[in-house]
Amino acid sequence: MGINVGLARERIDVIFASVRRLQKLAVLPLDEFVADPDYFAIAAHHLRRALEALFDIGRHIIAKEGWGHPQDYRSIIMLLGQKKVIPLEFARQISGMAGYRNRLVHGYAEVSPEEMHGLLRRRLDDLDAFCRHVLGYLSDLGFWDA
Repeated sequence: MGINVGLARERIDVIFASVRRLQKLAVLPLDEFVADPDYFAIAAHHLRRALEALFDIGRHIIAKEGWGHPQDYRSIIMLLGQKKVIPLEFARQISGMAGYRNRLVHGYAEVSPEEMHGLLRRRLDDLDAFCRHVLGYLSDLGFWDA
């Protein structure tokens, strides 16, 4: 059984929906973002959700393509780069997302609203680009036109 395109598409939709929510928070001035703790909570939730979906997609493709069992989240991203699901240079650029996912889940108390706001302003395009690369990969496999 090959790649479950429905699952990949569902996870991509989760990422796109979360990125849309995060983009609304990214345009807020820093002082406004920091002043309302709900903004930080919403941002943390949607960023964690998007990252979990990203890694779900990666694990699924790797498993179904028979490329082994990555030991950690960074390995998932790097293997996708090595196998040309995403460009290798892009994989290197976004491999830090693995560490950020772990910080959101395990080191959440250390993530400040200021840090979150900065990340939203600088890195949301990476999530969108990841999805577009995966859609291109699936299209190249003949699943659909991306």
